[in-house]
Amino acid sequence: MEVTGKIKVINAEQQVSASFRKRELVVATEEQYPQFISINFVQDKCDLLNNYHAGEAVKVSINLRGREWVNPQGETKYFNDIQGWRIEKLQAEVPAAGMAPMPAAEAFEPATNFNEEEHDDLPF
Repeated sequence: MEVTGKIKVINAEQQVSASFRKRELVVATEEQYPQFISINFVQDKCDLLNNYHAGEAVKVSINLRGREWVNPQGETKYFNDIQGWRIEKLQAEVPAAGMAPMPAAEAFEPATNFNEEEHDDLPF
């Protein structure tokens, strides 16, 4: 799965235990009602965020993770996590040098040698 949008926040790396580290990225989607998606990068994937900054447009590849936990009172709880494993900068589309977009009216010229008496094999 993928999430695209602009980086809202990149939090500092957290050393959760001696062998586990994570870093949170928040991406604001670019739609009528933007969503703020919190994505966790864990272990060696934390380093992928080092070259990114707030405001950059990105595409993030994610996995959805879920787990079950039973609390001391015996109640079962469920948790979801969005884990990122790749991030790419999105480039704004720029027309090629010297290539201005052609207006739609100029894209097609009307036929000048049209003759209704010519046979046409089209069924309409």
